[in-house]
Amino acid sequence: MRPFAYDRPDTAAAAVAAVADRPDAAFLAGGTNLVDHLRLGIADPGLLVDVTSLTSTEIVDIDGGLRIGAGVTNADLAADPRVRARLPVLAAALLSGASGQLRNMATTGGNPLQRTRCPYFQDPASACNKRMPGSGCAAIGGATRNHAILGTSEHCIATHPSDMAVALAALDTQVRILGPDGGRTLAFTDLHRLPGDTPEQDTELAHGELITAIDVAYPKGRHAYRKVRDRASYAFALVSVAAVLDVVDGTVLDARIALGGVAHTPWRAVRAENALRGGPATEEAFAAAAEAELADARPQPGFDGGNAFKIPLARRTLTATLRQTTPRETA
Repeated sequence: MRPFAYDRPDTAAAAVAAVADRPDAAFLAGGTNLVDHLRLGIADPGLLVDVTSLTSTEIVDIDGGLRIGAGVTNADLAADPRVRARLPVLAAALLSGASGQLRNMATTGGNPLQRTRCPYFQDPASACNKRMPGSGCAAIGGATRNHAILGTSEHCIATHPSDMAVALAALDTQVRILGPDGGRTLAFTDLHRLPGDTPEQDTELAHGELITAIDVAYPKGRHAYRKVRDRASYAFALVSVAAVLDVVDGTVLDARIALGGVAHTPWRAVRAENALRGGPATEEAFAAAAEAELADARPQPGFDGGNAFKIPLARRTLTATLRQTTPRETA
């Protein structure tokens, strides 16, 4: 363990100022991702600023939805009666993630900011443009079974690990941010970045900006979250789907869909949504929407067999999840 300084300010504004003033500073809350990186030697902060007690741990009602404090744990959020009743896709996604012990530590503000679990990123001896820009990407042509098929670049093919973030991407979610210049709000779908030429930049947050809360609106329709993984617990998604479908008299009035395990970001399935809206809620329509969404998927070859299997797996998983959100009489 390399030595680092530790600070526990009295206010969120003071914490933001402390991190903004030092390029080598980082926020610490649940720490479920950061502590791993400290142990692996792939993070080397000179200063950790503890914000555990500085952001809200409350879930409050707002007009048409909920405001979730950044300090709310994943366990408390999944157990909240309002989330279970009005946002079941979010509750299901949270309960699909990690273990009970980790859900007791992970926070609303921290979970979406997890860095990739790509084994090459987590190995200091491997080339990784995300960890060391310009060093190359050892994942390309390597063990790619768990890597991305959408939105990749020649510099990075890593996936985003969060289950919670997939559900939030499918919902009408706004992120409340405090930075050195004050507060701002950002749509959740704009928070994460595709790798492009700068895979080291995971999000649109500037250094020193802190998530203070997340606002989630209640959507109309039926919810479903489905996660396909190698084992039943404590495994990251090969493919996951969060979907909310509003179907009236057999017609899809609105569709909200996001995919996990397939991209560098929680992937909002805009093509599939557009294909569904105004059309029939049928098996054929669901399959066509899945085909439209995956039209640009690029499988990655690898010495472990690659990840071409993710394309038909994503197609089937998306179709099955949409079927699950449809009233039986119209399916």
